[in-house]
Amino acid sequence: MKRIGVLTSGGDSPGMNAAIRAVVRKAIFHGLEVYGISYGYAGLINGEIKKMELGSVGDIIHRGGTVLYTARCEEFKTLEGQKKGIEQLKKFGIEGLVVIGGDGSYRGAQKLSEHGFPTIGVPGTIDNDIPGTDFTIGFDTALNTVIDAIDKIRDTATSHERTYVIEVMGRHAGDLALWSGLADGAETIIVPEADYEMSDIIARLKRGQERGKKHSIIIVAEGVGSGFDFGNRIKEEINLETRVTVLGHIQRGGSPSGFDRVLASRLGAKAVDLLLEGKAGVTVGIEKNELVYHDIDEALARKHSIDMEMYKLSQQLSI
Repeated sequence: MKRIGVLTSGGDSPGMNAAIRAVVRKAIFHGLEVYGISYGYAGLINGEIKKMELGSVGDIIHRGGTVLYTARCEEFKTLEGQKKGIEQLKKFGIEGLVVIGGDGSYRGAQKLSEHGFPTIGVPGTIDNDIPGTDFTIGFDTALNTVIDAIDKIRDTATSHERTYVIEVMGRHAGDLALWSGLADGAETIIVPEADYEMSDIIARLKRGQERGKKHSIIIVAEGVGSGFDFGNRIKEEINLETRVTVLGHIQRGGSPSGFDRVLASRLGAKAVDLLLEGKAGVTVGIEKNELVYHDIDEALARKHSIDMEMYKLSQQLSI
């Protein structure tokens, strides 16, 4: 293998640039040429491909977002779109591809692998919902962004003696909600992976009132429902002044944490190693601080789950 490509796809996450940098520099170290594909699979179909040098990834390790840009692409979900993409890869002489992204990006990589094109998936998403790895690139940074926001909200919640409902990202995954809720001592954490009863939430708030508690923090993962709906239900059922904050896309931005920079560097470099070893149709990850890889079909077949022991701990500590 003499020439590889790299693209980022789906939602951006802090640390993607560090992963791109690792792919480019690791490949050049081994004598490979590297081509960057802009705008994900859409750019692949349209041939937005250019050669990358060492200087192409200089001074980007600390930057959020992705210098290759990203986009969603419905056309690539079709057989015709996939064939167009492979034609472009062949046109540029690219023999292997590193795809950095989340679940949807992995499905595109899976299709390329099914067509016989060597592809490696690198997990980049703030949701931390990719099976086969303990952590995804961007999760740690997003987590600290959420924690910082909750800390600030708690200050005003204390001052005004209010209950705050904070909606965080996590369409189908509750990791951001769970980890930030535990780190910030939230009274209630609501995630897609665990059942809840509104009556239990109200009862907990009432118990807090009875022992003189003046404020509460409730964390809701967006996949469960609207934070405003939860806030309205609390107002209806208990006499507590309630405010709602939706953190939104602030969670995706910012300079990546040290952990995410190192994780992205390790995973990006590992992806190049795997291509050089002749591996294809696999995803890289980290488990118990060891770099691992899994068949992409296996990874996509597994269902994401949260650490239920951690969830139980959050309930025990919020009595």
